[in-house]
Amino acid sequence: MSGDAGLWCDRLVRGLAQHEFDLYALSRSRQQEDAGWVPLPEQVSRVRTAPLWTAEDDGIAHGRRARRRFTEYYGELVGALCAGSDTASGDTSAHLADRFGNALYGLAELARDEGGLVGALRSDTAVRTLERACRAPGALRTAREARVPDLLTVTAHLERALRPLSLDWYGDDGLGAADLCHATAGGPAALPGLLARHFVDVPLLVTEYGVQLRSHYLALGPDAAAPAVRALLAAFHGRLATEVYRRAAILTPGNAHARRWQERCGADRTRIRTVHPGMEASHFAEVGESPGRADPDTLVWVGRVEPAKDLVSLLHAFAEVRREEPKARLRIVGAPTGPEGPTYLRHCRALAAQLFPDEAEGVHAVGDNPVSFEEIGGPDAPTLPDAYAAGAVVVLSSVVEGFPITLAEAMFCGRATVSTDVGAVVEVIGGTGLVVPPRNPRALAEACVALLHDPERRERLGAAARARALELFTVEQNIAAFHSIYLEIVSRCPVRRVVLDEAGAPLPFAAPAEAHVPVRWTGPTARVLARGVPGWAAGGPVRATPLAAPEGAR
Repeated sequence: MSGDAGLWCDRLVRGLAQHEFDLYALSRSRQQEDAGWVPLPEQVSRVRTAPLWTAEDDGIAHGRRARRRFTEYYGELVGALCAGSDTASGDTSAHLADRFGNALYGLAELARDEGGLVGALRSDTAVRTLERACRAPGALRTAREARVPDLLTVTAHLERALRPLSLDWYGDDGLGAADLCHATAGGPAALPGLLARHFVDVPLLVTEYGVQLRSHYLALGPDAAAPAVRALLAAFHGRLATEVYRRAAILTPGNAHARRWQERCGADRTRIRTVHPGMEASHFAEVGESPGRADPDTLVWVGRVEPAKDLVSLLHAFAEVRREEPKARLRIVGAPTGPEGPTYLRHCRALAAQLFPDEAEGVHAVGDNPVSFEEIGGPDAPTLPDAYAAGAVVVLSSVVEGFPITLAEAMFCGRATVSTDVGAVVEVIGGTGLVVPPRNPRALAEACVALLHDPERRERLGAAARARALELFTVEQNIAAFHSIYLEIVSRCPVRRVVLDEAGAPLPFAAPAEAHVPVRWTGPTARVLARGVPGWAAGGPVRATPLAAPEGAR
């Protein structure tokens, strides 16, 4: 795991020193593995990794019975992908979800019994089974149009996504010994936790700061694959997300935007707890406490340079800003990411040169373009806080956004913000900034001009934004929230492990039974009636509250 998600996991593990952790990681690329290891805290007992980007054939030759079981389970799984919801035929959404889940666990049990399914999932049998499902009566029209190249593409994708079925992580020496499995992403990354729940009833906690299903829909656009491929893979990821959400003990989306996606996929709202991502506020403390450092005529944009950030609309908006404020400047701070990033950056540079030709007093003078493109670490923006400190207003112009990290960082810096209404933007700013519709340069320009003209309003909004960020988005509040959730889940689950002493003898009271009773027995919040009867025995409704977890919970 890399990027913001990896940083969050590192902070979480280090912040929960009272728990013991085993880390199970699925790598997505060779570059991720070649990046090396980071020093781990003492509470991490071990680390196990498995690549999703490559897998050698396991060389397992299945017998006739195993092949028949594989064909049956795989046929049910792809049949659930190809079928549409039809009440008349009995294929309702709930029924298809059950079909998919039963087939998935059947394949997992077969993999455990036979030692793996890599070869089977790549076999001609898998392709023919998928083809029969696509041609079956009642299959989706798009699935019926699948051709051989489409079938091969879908089969290869399913094989990669289902590789966690063949891992040897689910025994008593692995996830089976855990008290809790915390999946830090949805989709295929949550499969190990889902299987641990199925095999040994380990409770599953799923955190999603960016909804994997939504990311898949955005990545697999019309230009990326044929219609049949898109339909079948969308069905697979949708069914997998539904199964993960149905089986998780608790879901912790990072914002209300992600929460709505989970509820739409069938998640029970009573098992959802919104937990905002934690960020290190101290990095931005100096800037946040020194609002006078800002250039009152400068707008700042910070982020990854890619089409989803819609810098084109921002540049057109800034052209209108310059008509009202000739002294205004725009600093774009960020590096290109993804395959389209470098090309998009060149396009934005060319557009800026076209919209703002060099402005000079005479024909022999050198002009100064009001738009600059910079990267963190350069002379004008040596650090991320310095980038935010440079301007009076921070702008976000995205058309697609999950949790806007850069917006929260700007709030820590005490900066007024202008943002497009996408993702969790409104939830994050909570009235401490201006919000405009996406892809609307004129509205973006008007909001920026309004703040450039009103320094008192900028200061007021910046102070409110910093106070809100310190209340909701710090590392400390994130760690405290997950500590409480860990205890809540573990307190409701039975102890499956036998704790031994140094001599190997069992310690029957090492994990006391009362630790799993969902009532607070002592402490200042305990409610006692006048005659000494505990509140839990008063006959009224009992409200469960988390207790301390047994030592060694993870």
